[in-house]
Amino acid sequence: MLPIHHIENFLKFTPPHLQEIVLELRNIIASVAPDAAEVIRWGGLGYFHQGRGGIVSAGICQIGIEKGHVRLAFIHGAFLPDPLKLLRGTQKYKRFIEIDSYDSAPWNALKELISSSSKFDPRLIKE
Repeated sequence: MLPIHHIENFLKFTPPHLQEIVLELRNIIASVAPDAAEVIRWGGLGYFHQGRGGIVSAGICQIGIEKGHVRLAFIHGAFLPDPLKLLRGTQKYKRFIEIDSYDSAPWNALKELISSSSKFDPRLIKE
């Protein structure tokens, strides 16, 4: 994970209620994917398994800050179990969830999605 001063600098213009969501997501990612690499890229935070490839091919998730919400995106989200039907998106594989409130966020389900994404290996996809 990046040093906290990099994250603080990244979040310096982000409203406090969204910072709280981002920091909780980082905590979850660190707990379920402790070997994940963290980068600031494309205006957000990206997480991936370096040993399996790059930020896209070995992507776990991305955290983006939008107006009024945080977007948690999964590059391979179409392949993840989503029993609560939280993930949205119309792209071939990428899916996302928008989180606008810490208190209303489905934290347990998000943890399960991040954990599943961390374990998913897109090299095993058969098209």
